[in-house]
Amino acid sequence: MANYRDRRVAQEILKEVNRLLQKKIRDPRVQDVTITDVHVTGDLQQATIYYSILSDDAAAKKEAQTGLEKARGLIRREVGHALSIYKTPEIFFEIDESVEYGEKIDEMIRELHDNED
Repeated sequence: MANYRDRRVAQEILKEVNRLLQKKIRDPRVQDVTITDVHVTGDLQQATIYYSILSDDAAAKKEAQTGLEKARGLIRREVGHALSIYKTPEIFFEIDESVEYGEKIDEMIRELHDNED
């Protein structure tokens, strides 16, 4: 029988981190950050949090990564209080490239449709 606990924990982490970014973390570097997905290892020891940012500027992305890394301890502590699991997962942040990839595909499709006319 499949164990869905890691996905349930990932969903709870996603909700909690979004709540923290909106209400508790006041760092201006993470104002435009949106959490898109969370992957938790099967043993619940590590959680990779994927995020996107509205800006295409590389400097803004680097600033957001720095802000999230700075808030990592607070986020892990608050997630640990919110979840009732034995050990709070170690948290890692990665930028979600799928949003940019989707925009690139949309642009290519638009160009194809424009060329047909």
